[in-house]
Amino acid sequence: MRKSTAAVWETVHAERRRLAADLSPLQGEHWEVPSLCPEWSVHDVLAHLVDTALTGRAGFVRGMLGSRLDFDCLNQRGVVRQKRQDPQDTVQALRDVAELTRTPPSNPATRLVEAIVHGEDIRRPLGLAGSYPEAAVIQALGYQVRTPVAFGGGRERAAGLLLVDRRTGTTWGAGTRIEADALDLLLTVSGRPVELDPPA
Repeated sequence: MRKSTAAVWETVHAERRRLAADLSPLQGEHWEVPSLCPEWSVHDVLAHLVDTALTGRAGFVRGMLGSRLDFDCLNQRGVVRQKRQDPQDTVQALRDVAELTRTPPSNPATRLVEAIVHGEDIRRPLGLAGSYPEAAVIQALGYQVRTPVAFGGGRERAAGLLLVDRRTGTTWGAGTRIEADALDLLLTVSGRPVELDPPA
């Protein structure tokens, strides 16, 4: 079942708090470990999460205009803006913005995608285990397979595939059957390197 906007924000706020707690013990060189997000360290991804939590509709539009409609440039500027010299200060910044409900002019499901995918961008390279509400992962995946890659989605990556969540049996698309946990499917269509079982 699709989560209401209020439920989406409840999940996003909880995931921000949980990630901050997971990263509190992190020290030294671990902050520069490459994340699953290309060209960003785990500290970079954390700074990005702080920046997007602070970005509302007007700020997003101003940022896009200032970046000449270059989405990657916009995101990189946000990382530079929010990345503290001491990574633990960036962790505290995430705690400080955890309850905000600001968002660009887009579907609230983008915030679920962000919280879950970026959470795994950080956790997996560090060997940390993430656990997310099943309904949130399924809603995020449903959004990603409908959204073009140019807008941060994964529609083109999912084209020609029947994605099957092995836990719930939920399916998306049509074509070659790929069965895996919904979280791994979400990361795959979001462009992250994940080992999936070969199609039967």
